[in-house]
Amino acid sequence: MDEKVTLTDDEWRQRLTPEQYAVLRKASTERAFTGQYVHVDDRGVYRCAGCGAELFSSDTKFNSGTGWPSFYAPLNDGAVEEHRDWSMLIPRTEIRCARCGGHLGHVFPDGPEPTGQRYCMNSCALKLDKSAG
Repeated sequence: MDEKVTLTDDEWRQRLTPEQYAVLRKASTERAFTGQYVHVDDRGVYRCAGCGAELFSSDTKFNSGTGWPSFYAPLNDGAVEEHRDWSMLIPRTEIRCARCGGHLGHVFPDGPEPTGQRYCMNSCALKLDKSAG
């Protein structure tokens, strides 16, 4: 695991687009079927758009039909952190980048084998590195 990335709010605002800031730093959600990686099948590693940490492999990406890029597992055990999210009526499990704490999306227990998990991520929180993996 790389060293933690800690920036001030102003530094995050300078580094990120307004949409990335809203999602990564304020836990917003992009509209379904609007993200750039929803229908992408290119090979590579999906990195955090905030800090560049490696999060997901294209090998675990699948079409969930939900409107957000979905993966059945993170790249490794330390790539992401789970947090309980009580912002809706039903509690959910929020997924954050383990390196910078940026909000990525949520995980649900309705994904494919081998894990049965669906990591439902915001496209703007990710950057596909086609040279990695």
